[in-house]
Amino acid sequence: MTIKRINPCARWSDVTVYNGIAHFVEVPESDLSADIRGQAQQVFAQAEEMLASVNSDKSQILSCTIYLTDFANIEAFNQEWETWLPTGCAPSRACVKVELAKPEYLVEIAFVAVAP
Repeated sequence: MTIKRINPCARWSDVTVYNGIAHFVEVPESDLSADIRGQAQQVFAQAEEMLASVNSDKSQILSCTIYLTDFANIEAFNQEWETWLPTGCAPSRACVKVELAKPEYLVEIAFVAVAP
């Protein structure tokens, strides 16, 4: 089977697809001064674009690893998460507290989704 890499560069590909499964990671890109709600919304919008690039959508997400810099933000993040996901389509997920590559990042999410 062939690995499909979308927009590969020296450090990463925007999406990597193998055997009908897409893997990608999103961080907020447009407004790093936003609070956790704003950064989560940015990540979700970007994720929808990546999913569309492999003919998928958020109802096809299999699992996510959510990286938060502060668990004080988890309730607000969860509210945004629950609003974003379609009813009955919550993927398996892990949520961990970490230090991210830029101090302004409050959240980073690794996605795994079906890519037909």
